[in-house]
Amino acid sequence: MAKGKVMENPESRFSAVLASAASLPGVRINREAYLRKALARYCSEDDIRRAVEETPAAAGIPLDVLDRAANDSIGYETTKASALSAAAGIPGFLAMPATVPADMAQYFGHMLRIAQKLAYLYSWPDLFSGDGDGVDDATKNVLTLFFGVMFGTQSANAAVGQIAGTMAKEVARKLPQKALTQGVVYPIVKKVAGYLGVQMTKQTFAKTVSKAIPVVGAVVSGGLTYATYRPMAKRLKNHLAGLELTNPAHCPADADIVDVDIVDVDIVDVDIVDVEVVDAEFVEVDD
Repeated sequence: MAKGKVMENPESRFSAVLASAASLPGVRINREAYLRKALARYCSEDDIRRAVEETPAAAGIPLDVLDRAANDSIGYETTKASALSAAAGIPGFLAMPATVPADMAQYFGHMLRIAQKLAYLYSWPDLFSGDGDGVDDATKNVLTLFFGVMFGTQSANAAVGQIAGTMAKEVARKLPQKALTQGVVYPIVKKVAGYLGVQMTKQTFAKTVSKAIPVVGAVVSGGLTYATYRPMAKRLKNHLAGLELTNPAHCPADADIVDVDIVDVDIVDVDIVDVEVVDAEFVEVDD
């Protein structure tokens, strides 16, 4: 009984979907390979090498260059996500139980991909640098906050800004584990996850309706993905670009993980609804 109630909680459901999506093939971005490819058109080899070894900000790469590289990645991921969503919409009503869950898995997989790419361009540390295939709590929680920024939640904006500011001041090259898993920030993560669980339900319903008619469903589904994915990616890009970590004066040196406290952040209560958690494969694409 208690277990069932836990699983009905949108916070728990969203966390489960996030962890599942992060484990799908092709979702995780290799930071070094991505930065080298994304910056190749705009930067010298020396700048790229320093961006990889330290951060793009430490390499002195101008913000407008990072913005162009970010826009390239957003365009690429939006096109791929929309095309895959359209393909999932072709079968029509009879295949909806299979195509809708697969489409949602693709959608969240691409959200994870663009979140990583934008984070690395704007000088966040490697999110999956640890050993093993799992996702540690700090990474899961910071990705939850990134998703919250993409969905426009102010508490996520404030928490991400506070974490980035403290990391920049302390020249930290790792995520602040304690700050992201304990103290004031943890309830913020939980509230944001609950809100995202509600939004998942709304998107699942919209995509189910869009797939009722073959071919037409493909057009609607692909268009719906394009109309939602791109603005959310742009929202995260704009927020990360304005944080202290992008300041060229921020030049990380070897530093241990730091503890931060997130304070003075308002948390907006949200309603709790059920969402459906499913397993699906992510179609691997090139970076």
